[in-house]
Amino acid sequence: MKKIYLILFVLLTACTTQQTITTNTPQSKLIVDGKLYTSAFQQQGAEYKALCLQAYNIARWRLDEAFQQPSSKPRAIISDIDETILDNSPYAVKRALDNKSYDQLSWSDWTGRGIGDTLAGSLSFFKYAASKNVEVYYISNRLEEERAGTLKNLQRYGFPFADNDHLLLRETTSSKEIRRQKVAADYEIVLLLGDNLADFSQLFDKKSTAERNNAAIQSTSDFGKKFIVLPNPNYGDWEGAMYDYQYGKTPAQKDSAIKANLQGY
Repeated sequence: MKKIYLILFVLLTACTTQQTITTNTPQSKLIVDGKLYTSAFQQQGAEYKALCLQAYNIARWRLDEAFQQPSSKPRAIISDIDETILDNSPYAVKRALDNKSYDQLSWSDWTGRGIGDTLAGSLSFFKYAASKNVEVYYISNRLEEERAGTLKNLQRYGFPFADNDHLLLRETTSSKEIRRQKVAADYEIVLLLGDNLADFSQLFDKKSTAERNNAAIQSTSDFGKKFIVLPNPNYGDWEGAMYDYQYGKTPAQKDSAIKANLQGY
């Protein structure tokens, strides 16, 4: 009888162990490993830092050029926040290592901490702009509940105009066009900075991959002149467009959509 109990115990233990292993198996190895890989580039790649520095060097040159032309309005810069001036790769790493993807609750916990580091070149550029009496408006799709943590983060490093009046968060729509127009009513918008093309124009709002690429070609003359793009290999509309912005799709469905959009030989 003792042998029977022992055998049953071993079998039950084996089943429990197997269940634990299955539960902890990544639901989407492509996405989880991908976030870790792109985060490694963002955190450790000198090339990533160089791209950020290049973007902000160009922004400074363009800002200086703007002062060579008269303006009937005060000048302003519009900037995104995430992956444009603040680095959120630690959030991506934590979620990937926990075998989880983005969700609003965990994201709000991260932004509420106000500890995101600055991207190379960002702080010095915005301080330079402020020294030229150029106001900065931060237009972000963070939620209103994230305002306190966002201001805490910006003020932590001394970003200029880090106050309620200059922080325009998402209200009813993720499109930033209305908020851009609000600033444009009173200012000459000298530059727009962002990591996502929707940070610059409504031409890119929730468009397909083909439409986004076509709109990018149409806007050729704006890139490096009025639109300053920061690199973001970790996330963005480039990713969402591949599965039609249906973020509720299963990891397997997202994997399939991503693979379907890749070219090999």
